Amino acid sequence: MCPVCRQSMVAFELEGIEIDRCVECAGTWVDAGELELIAEAAGASRGGLFEALKTAQGRRHGGRRCPRCSRKLRVINLGTGKSVEIDRCPGGDGLWFDRGEMETFIASLDEGEEGVVARFFADFYGKKTAPTQP
Repeated sequence: MCPVCRQSMVAFELEGIEIDRCVECAGTWVDAGELELIAEAAGASRGGLFEALKTAQGRRHGGRRCPRCSRKLRVINLGTGKSVEIDRCPGGDGLWFDRGEMETFIASLDEGEEGVVARFFADFYGKKTAPTQP
């Protein structure tokens, strides 16, 4: 169930990774570990993105709740360039990206495992171009 509009989400699969998308509000849920799976499948090493996800302190986000465990989501800043605020389950179940946040997140990543993740989501969202490597 979507944490924003409480509508059912649709699961999409790309390269064996399942991503949940709300067709009503266009938000995206990424289960815990899926970003790591994307990076590992492409042979990228763990680095800054995953460390940021683990260590980012968040603040409560009103009434939004995790679609997996129903705990209140926490807002964290994510990204290496232009950061984006996303919602993270405090129990580690996953991440919620509101409409437009995934695109901002993709644009902020350009190298290492971050670039691999960005290219995966650029493919998922049907973008013609993915972030470039320096």
